[in-house]
Amino acid sequence: MTQSVATSVNPATGETLASYPWATAEEVEQAIAQADAGFRQWRRESVSHRAQKLRDLGVALRNRAEEMAQMMSREMGKPILQARAEVTKSASLCDWYAEHGPAMLRAEPTQVENQNAVIEYRPLGPVLAVMPWNFPLWQVLRGAVPILLAGNSYLLKHAPNVLGSAELIARIFADARFPQGVFGWVNATNDGVSQAINDRRIAAITVTGSVRAGAAIGAQAGAALKKCVLELGGSDPFIVLNDADLDLAVKAAVAGRYQNTGQVCAAAKRFIVEAGIADAFTQRFIDAASALKVGAPDKEESDIGPMARFDLRDELHQQVQATLSEGATLLLGGEKIAGEGNYYAPTVLGNVAPEMTAFRQELFGPVAAITVAKDAEHALQLANDSDFGLSATVFTANSALAALFSRELECGGVFINGYSASDARVAFGGVKKSGFGRELSHFGLH
Repeated sequence: MTQSVATSVNPATGETLASYPWATAEEVEQAIAQADAGFRQWRRESVSHRAQKLRDLGVALRNRAEEMAQMMSREMGKPILQARAEVTKSASLCDWYAEHGPAMLRAEPTQVENQNAVIEYRPLGPVLAVMPWNFPLWQVLRGAVPILLAGNSYLLKHAPNVLGSAELIARIFADARFPQGVFGWVNATNDGVSQAINDRRIAAITVTGSVRAGAAIGAQAGAALKKCVLELGGSDPFIVLNDADLDLAVKAAVAGRYQNTGQVCAAAKRFIVEAGIADAFTQRFIDAASALKVGAPDKEESDIGPMARFDLRDELHQQVQATLSEGATLLLGGEKIAGEGNYYAPTVLGNVAPEMTAFRQELFGPVAAITVAKDAEHALQLANDSDFGLSATVFTANSALAALFSRELECGGVFINGYSASDARVAFGGVKKSGFGRELSHFGLH
């Protein structure tokens, strides 16, 4: 049974921060009506005007940068330096689309036999966005900025544990003087989301979240004949071949796994290491992970904060225990840290085989799983042996081998000698159960 309110809890202390009533059917209807009215005004604005409003949004965001960073840190435990970096990255996204987006939306004249033809990019309408808690600002703006530049309106249904962030994002849009209804948010229940999907005024849906949520919403969107983008889970392989720069690989591996306390969809999770370098890599990885500082997210020295929700820590611990019972070796951590906060020790699992839980399931927390490959061909086979396909990393000094892996890896993006990251200039999205559709680059507009 759905509770009457959504509650935001500080995962570092267990303190309740705020409670937000769930939206009624009437309130969902009102939010949709506002988004539709906002769209009908916004679509008539020139692309250059919309681009200027994005610049204004970047300014407004920078003006509230510390407030936004502190809000994210309190609500979901993001280490404060990483929270500040998220704000900076989001503001830069506004600037990039303001500068480069208008050219991507220009009409494209072409010839069809002896006739002139033109391809134009027209807005769809209000877009419903169901967003997660792990990047409370970036996840929202990553989709919203190109969606708004293209002339659509954006209706946010944010994760229930980061509604303070949703509220603050709305205030930042108001600071930038966006017309009412162009950006809005509603604390909808699952029934409220279904109501919105089935409303004729909602033109499309974008979802970032779990496979289960994406499958449910994608099915409803399909039944309603609505376009959708799904960015779902990931269990990204981080492949280290024998000729890799070991120092560089270990540094990237630790950053790629433990950023945001390991709560990243497109992040290194399965470390597949060629046999000749496996022992040396593993020991250096353990040493580096052991040096990470676990602490309060508002402390600048903290590398790892609390996990965002207590139930997710319990689930992660169950996955670790299951993997150990299946025959893996505990090399580091593997325990909940005692105290009032929702902390989990940086963990490294060794001897992880393809049939084990940590290999087959997504580990959404500070846990790394290391698997040894016999050779490069075996490493590629192991990497593709997954239901997920969001991104992958390959460390090798061999450019031909890097090109081969880039062609053969079954995922949305491959990173050579550097860990996975999203960037406004590059398309982002997955294959298999990691979803479909693309964000960022010109794909985020088109």
